[in-house]
Amino acid sequence: MNPYLTVGLTALFLNIPLGYIREGYRKFSFLWLFWIHASIPLLIFLRMKLGISPWFIPVSIALAVVGQVLGSRYRRRKALTL
Repeated sequence: MNPYLTVGLTALFLNIPLGYIREGYRKFSFLWLFWIHASIPLLIFLRMKLGISPWFIPVSIALAVVGQVLGSRYRRRKALTL
C-alpha cells in the first residue's frame, strides 16, 4: 500500500473515535486538548518510519481534523436522538 495513503487514512480513521471521546469534555480543558493531540505521536512515528515528505504534514493534519469533526458530530447527533 502507498505510504501516503496509509498515513492519510490512519490520520482520518484514528481521529474519528478520538473526536467522539473529546466531545464529552469541556472545551479547552486538559482532557479535551489531550484527545485532540493523542494521535500525533503515532502519526509522527509513521511519517518517520515510512519516509513521508514533510510536505504531506498539512494534508495529514487536515485529515486528522476531519476525523475529529466527524467523531464529535456523530456523538452530538447521537445525543440528540436519545
